Amino acid sequence: MTALRTLPGLVAVQVPHASGGAEEISMTHSLSRWSVVALTALFGVSTSSMAQTANSGALISERVKKLTRAVQWKQVAAIPVNFNTFHPQGMVKVGDTLYVSSVDIKTPTKRYAQLTDGYDRDTGEGVGHLFKLDLKGNLISDLTLGDGSIYHPGGIDYDGKWIWVPAAEYRPNSRAIIYRVDPAAMKATEVFRYGDHIGGLVHNTDSNSLHGVSWGSRRFYTWTLDANGVPTNAKTPPEQLRVANRSGYIDYQDCKYLGRGEALCSGLNNYQMKKDGPRFPLGGFEIVDLKANQAIFQIPVELWTESGLPMTQNPFWVEPTSTGLRAYFMPEDEKSTLYIYEADVT
Repeated sequence: MTALRTLPGLVAVQVPHASGGAEEISMTHSLSRWSVVALTALFGVSTSSMAQTANSGALISERVKKLTRAVQWKQVAAIPVNFNTFHPQGMVKVGDTLYVSSVDIKTPTKRYAQLTDGYDRDTGEGVGHLFKLDLKGNLISDLTLGDGSIYHPGGIDYDGKWIWVPAAEYRPNSRAIIYRVDPAAMKATEVFRYGDHIGGLVHNTDSNSLHGVSWGSRRFYTWTLDANGVPTNAKTPPEQLRVANRSGYIDYQDCKYLGRGEALCSGLNNYQMKKDGPRFPLGGFEIVDLKANQAIFQIPVELWTESGLPMTQNPFWVEPTSTGLRAYFMPEDEKSTLYIYEADVT
């Protein structure tokens, strides 16, 4: 049995009662990091009162750390996205606008019979995208990212001015380009290139450093930025810079900087009771101490689509509400739905 609930400004949805360089690639500004923009038109909450929070990232950190498996996430919206999203990767929310990175796979990668030049597969072919869309699922604009075999954007972060987007070859131990994007103009600047697959990125605005994760988030990287936003150690070889991720319960797909040296990461992993048995996908959140390169809080997110995909499969965004947290998810490929959930944790 379901109840029909209408969110102001959205379609009616059914909600269950139960729980380096400066190369430009052509194509507001939020007032704060992880802005507490609970839109008046969308949820009927005054943004001016919620913006009183001095550090919304700290509030998110505090509330995420209060999550337990007993906390009930309630779906408040399920909004069809009105265009082909291909294979979504990362998400940020700036005001009432969403930005979603995605890869359009033209030719899937093919595995080699044995390692070839250090690679386990070829590059395949594809096109990288950063979509700009409204909260009704309508496409506003589309920025193409990548260069040749580097076409796979990853998890993204917003620092109040720039959206930080990695794009990499669609294979481990490969290459990546790090971009910063002006969200209003939808223009990307190539910041630097690096010799590994970078699948997610956050900008630590407290230490002015970038933090990336590799394929499957098995490695952490840290790049320090100078006053001009240029990395000082981009030429350091990967084997000298990387640090092993000691947490293996989920592979991070998308991460956001919270402030105070912490990042909130979302992801999933597949588990099997038997080698040839069915896989069970489980998603979760982790808060990572970026200085220690170590998860300091972990919680499963026991939410799935009707087809069985974890909600934390790829793009996510979290913001505080007056009583807890609101999370945005887009786990499905091509014909995506924007799922919005809320949890009371205060």
